[in-house]
Amino acid sequence: MTSTRIPLLPLLPVALLLPLATACGGTAGADGNADGKTVTVTVGYQSKTINTVTAGTLLRSLGYFEQELAARGKKDGTTYKVEWQDYATGAPITAQMTAGKIDIGSMGDFPLLINAARGKQLKQPTRLVAVTGYNLRGGLNTVVTAPGSPLRSLAELRGKRVSTSVGSAADGTLVRALQRAGIDPDKDIRKLNQQPSVGASALTAGSADALSQFVAWPGKLAFEGRAKALYDGAELDLPTFHGVTVREKFAKERAGVLDDFLRAQRRATDYLRDRPVAAAESVAEVTGLPAEVVYLYNGANGIATFDPELRPELIAALKEDVPVLKAARLVGDVDVDAFVDPAPLKRAVRAPAYPKASAAKPELWLKGQTTTRTFGSPKELLKAAAAADVRAAYVPDALTGTLWFADKAVWVADGTELRAFTTPASAKRYVDGHAGARTIRYADAVDLAS
Repeated sequence: MTSTRIPLLPLLPVALLLPLATACGGTAGADGNADGKTVTVTVGYQSKTINTVTAGTLLRSLGYFEQELAARGKKDGTTYKVEWQDYATGAPITAQMTAGKIDIGSMGDFPLLINAARGKQLKQPTRLVAVTGYNLRGGLNTVVTAPGSPLRSLAELRGKRVSTSVGSAADGTLVRALQRAGIDPDKDIRKLNQQPSVGASALTAGSADALSQFVAWPGKLAFEGRAKALYDGAELDLPTFHGVTVREKFAKERAGVLDDFLRAQRRATDYLRDRPVAAAESVAEVTGLPAEVVYLYNGANGIATFDPELRPELIAALKEDVPVLKAARLVGDVDVDAFVDPAPLKRAVRAPAYPKASAAKPELWLKGQTTTRTFGSPKELLKAAAAADVRAAYVPDALTGTLWFADKAVWVADGTELRAFTTPASAKRYVDGHAGARTIRYADAVDLAS
């Protein structure tokens, strides 16, 4: 039998490795409760990975989990407390979970598989119990370049410096996209393994030629005028998602508490779907991200669809991710079926299933408004935008359906029709296949629509 080398986890600050004042999921008289009936639940989340907000940032701000636990405490006489721990990526959450210091965590599909592998290896098995946000085509990950970069297609990355976070969903998108373009991701580019914020700085400074990252970094950089899209992950047409993982021991010992978390997550999901603008404003206030960027991903027609259900197509996609991580020597074999546990969600949430995601529509957010308007075509959107005080205008890519900022999109005039594309390469493919079609500036598209 051959063995698979699994790299060491990144070193964490000493403070994060120290035991908490109260044991995760356990009791502690030292917490000021003389009878010892205080339970602290530790939740790891990524505040700026905004398609996890229903299990993290938004959930925390709404206080739904604490409400559910307070109701439980009135019944069983226990004091429940929640310790929220915020991280930039999923790797440190996994490190803390396998050390028994985090009970529940949320992360992307590739980190989830590493979570499963590390948990089994270190005898702290974990289970995937819910989804937060997903995109069935893969549009949550994007490769971007600097605004003035001459690069216009993925094929031009050969020999270039590309920043990404190895082991992340964005890295998985980069690897797959390069392979489809006939580029060896290990030999034909100079991959820089960096945290998202470091990679963003490297792109701005010119020490990286491109950046492959997950939500919300590509949209944030584009909105700020610090990047332009080079490759839309939706071109892979492979689902990507973020989900909720729990330590198996905690799930068994505190099944009711896990149920409370999943009920609270469903409530937060209801809130986001019913009040998308308010939810975006709330997340923006906590994270410091522009609300317009949050809405790009989490809005009514956003790139992410929020639904806790462990959809079969998402689990099938997770299985397809395993070979990518194995090739990178980040995991060995992962038994996805054993890792996925739909029972807690079915037990905890009795609400009707959400309808399936529909195709995105052009959408306009006017200044001072708490609701948005949708339109039947990009041309109608542009006409309305020309005569209004616009906060943000969003338009779906004509090929992939990925929503993007209208003023950052690549516009094509084809007869009387106006079409938007996230990347220059996709616009070029359309123009090459349609006689008379031509790329135009955003301002020209607005004029033609008016």
